[in-house]
Amino acid sequence: MSKTGEQQPADMEVDSSAAVEEKQAVKFSINVLELMREAQMQHGLRQSDYTRYRRYCSARLRRLYKSLKFLHGRGKYTRRNITEPTVTDVRYLHIVFYMAERAWSHAMEKKTAGTNAQQRIYMLGRFRKAVKWASLFSQLCSVKGDSRTSLEAEAYASYMKGALFFEQDKNIEAAMINFKNTRAVYEELGKYGSIENQLLCRQRIEEVEPMIDFCSHKLGGSSLQAHELLDMANDLLKAKMEAVLSETRSQQAASMTEFNWLGRRFPITNAKTRVSILKAQQLEKDLNSSATESIAAEKKLGIFDKIFSAYHDARSCIRNDLASAGSAENIRDDLNGLDKAVSAVLGLRTIERNQLLVSIAKSKLTKHRDEKNERITKPEELVRLYDLLIQNTMDMTDLVSSGRNKNEEENSFIHEYELKGLAFRAERL
Repeated sequence: MSKTGEQQPADMEVDSSAAVEEKQAVKFSINVLELMREAQMQHGLRQSDYTRYRRYCSARLRRLYKSLKFLHGRGKYTRRNITEPTVTDVRYLHIVFYMAERAWSHAMEKKTAGTNAQQRIYMLGRFRKAVKWASLFSQLCSVKGDSRTSLEAEAYASYMKGALFFEQDKNIEAAMINFKNTRAVYEELGKYGSIENQLLCRQRIEEVEPMIDFCSHKLGGSSLQAHELLDMANDLLKAKMEAVLSETRSQQAASMTEFNWLGRRFPITNAKTRVSILKAQQLEKDLNSSATESIAAEKKLGIFDKIFSAYHDARSCIRNDLASAGSAENIRDDLNGLDKAVSAVLGLRTIERNQLLVSIAKSKLTKHRDEKNERITKPEELVRLYDLLIQNTMDMTDLVSSGRNKNEEENSFIHEYELKGLAFRAERL
């Protein structure tokens, strides 16, 4: 009995420590843009009343402090800092957010009132404080928030930094980098979620774009250098963006149960296969959207490379499933059909990519070398590209013809690509 009694506290201690670890592992979720818009529109900024909004932020902070019992003492004020261990409730993140909003609204209040030299110094001080709180908000969200919250907080902090640099009128390149980082995040987030979320992201982008244009205008000849700096800065956000996009794809992939190709349906049971195919389809959608018509051909080639990578990942998952399927004929037939369909789509995108290469080569065929010594196309290089296209079309028709009991869509597809092969042969001559 005594041994049992001694053992129970140890077990309880292990359970309690596990519970604490589980509690610490919880990731909070905040739709930062929606929270900000709702607060601003309902409390003064619809009429550009920054004073009213600042007072609302102060009142909101008082309520948050009281509800969390996170008070600063009676009599003498003693600030209690919010650090990572402090954030055990999402309301602590709200406190930091509203501190940033209050400082920003105070700065905007001074700005719209018309400032002399002394008031301008005070206004810039408020902007610096807004940046300080926004940076802390981003830092805490990166640890305590989920991937989307972290990314939105990063965009929020970038906007505040851009606003400070913009108002200081000293480091315009840094302002443009931060504004473009903000725009890049909301362009990605605007592709997913509800219509309301997409609209909010679009509105935020429209707010930032005039500032980017102004910065670009002021930079003049050094704008190219700013673009190079922007590319470096965007790399810092790529990991977070990819985390959010992967999370969104995983959620969307849960409803993707089959792959349709030429009138046939192939079930997809592997979650990794679904995510890879969904990623490829999203890239295809981006490639074919009207927004990409003005994109340079080299960037389109980069999108094609990502599409190929996604489909290759899908094929790898399918073939791993085939290897572990054993002798289950139904499963193997479905997997073989899916592998064939994905391979066919990959072949189609290869043809499209090679056609793009042909158009690039043709545009350089008659060019003379300019001052940059741009490489021009030799006729034999164009012939080689057409040889590739001819081989691609032959591979496609062979792949689709390999099945038995072909349906009408497959026969039509084979005929279409036989004609395309003849057209490529004619152009080669």
